[in-house]
Amino acid sequence: MDKPRDASRLCEGTFILKRKNRKDVGQMIIIMKPRATKEQLNKVIQRVEAEGLTYQLNQGSEQVVLGLIGDTRSIQDVAFLSYEGVEKTMRISNTYKLTSREFHPQDKVVDVDGVKIGDGSFVTMAGPCSIEGLEQIRETARMAKAGGAKILRGGAFKPRTSPYAFQGLGEEGLKYIRQAADEFDMKVITEVMDEAHIDMVAHYSDIIQIGARNMQNFKLLSAVGKTGKPIGLKRGISGTIDEWLNAAEYIAVEEKSPVIFIERGIRTYETATRNTFDLSAVPLIKKLSHFPIIVDPSHGTGVWDLVTPMARAGVAAGADGMIVEIHPDPQNAWSDGVQSLNEKTYLQMMKEVNILVDAMKKIKQIEA
Repeated sequence: MDKPRDASRLCEGTFILKRKNRKDVGQMIIIMKPRATKEQLNKVIQRVEAEGLTYQLNQGSEQVVLGLIGDTRSIQDVAFLSYEGVEKTMRISNTYKLTSREFHPQDKVVDVDGVKIGDGSFVTMAGPCSIEGLEQIRETARMAKAGGAKILRGGAFKPRTSPYAFQGLGEEGLKYIRQAADEFDMKVITEVMDEAHIDMVAHYSDIIQIGARNMQNFKLLSAVGKTGKPIGLKRGISGTIDEWLNAAEYIAVEEKSPVIFIERGIRTYETATRNTFDLSAVPLIKKLSHFPIIVDPSHGTGVWDLVTPMARAGVAAGADGMIVEIHPDPQNAWSDGVQSLNEKTYLQMMKEVNILVDAMKKIKQIEA
């Protein structure tokens, strides 16, 4: 039997996952009392292991939560409620476990090589829809950095509706965006479409993006979950919140890659915009999951002069950041020029967004 973990060695917001089989992921959580001692916790852990179960341990600022992993059907709640230091036990009925806030009550902060998403700050990712060449992505990186973006976006593999549309530069484009990001001290987010390209994309990127069309490509989700890279998971074109959360679970069960949800709008009967930007998804995901969520007002609207007001709205909804499309010359962009901001409109948007970010900090102080 493994020696129980010492709770005093865990820092706030971290979790340890010990499991046998992903199909057995937790049906019950044990919530310790705020003043429970490490000795009391270790006795509970010993009982968990004696029952043949494993666990995920989440150390919060005030309480410790144990997520039991294994077949808990034969375990009576009273078996743990009788232990000193246990406040209560809860059964989890939803189909997504590791993604659930029930299983992991504290917010997950995703650390992208020093850029933290979900820590209360607002992180901007900006760049072109498509990488068109080295000079184009370098100029876009300069623009993005000037406005305060920390992460450079750009597509090297493009899932286009028409097979005749530009499909991306492939590895050549990945080399260009990596070079541009390094020059301006930025991180890279870019999309992977095929399992065969995962290692290549992971080599050049800091965040791997799963596009809307692949939200339910379960083999791809499981595969990227093994990379150890943060995964930006876009909501499917018509994906429900429940489907989105379960898609994230395919990544989470691999134990290596944290998820960043990306709300990019969904298809409805409305035709005035490219998609219907579902801002209610932001507080919903924050309520149901511990992973951070950012917004994509570019794809959410598909119209460049709607991007700024929807970016402001995303901040007000409580998003942890945004991803937007910008281009040095949107009128001549190879793709999505109609929804891309030029330098002037991008910089103006960032000024307005920063005002909202400061306002949200004051609101959070009131809520606290």
